[in-house]
Amino acid sequence: MVENKLSFVDGASIHRAPMFSGINYHIWKIHMNFFIESIDQGIWNVIMNGTYIPKHVVDNKQVHKPCNLWTKEGRKFAQYDYIAKNIVTSLLNMIEFCRVSQ
Repeated sequence: MVENKLSFVDGASIHRAPMFSGINYHIWKIHMNFFIESIDQGIWNVIMNGTYIPKHVVDNKQVHKPCNLWTKEGRKFAQYDYIAKNIVTSLLNMIEFCRVSQ
């Protein structure tokens, strides 16, 4: 009998992303890409390109803008980072979560 060695235990669903068990990362990443982009492409953009931090110019230099000066749109883009962290960390088994949380 052939044993199923897939790392995804939840099966296919448009509402539940696959758990990552530590194997087949390249396949899991593709599933996560589709899943996260279906929620909002801005979230996947943060994962691929890093956190959005609103900036402004002070003394001819770009610096991080204080939170109280962020626009509504700036807050939305900055929030993507927290959403991405929540999605990804909630889909890791305990071993993988401990690995990335350090």
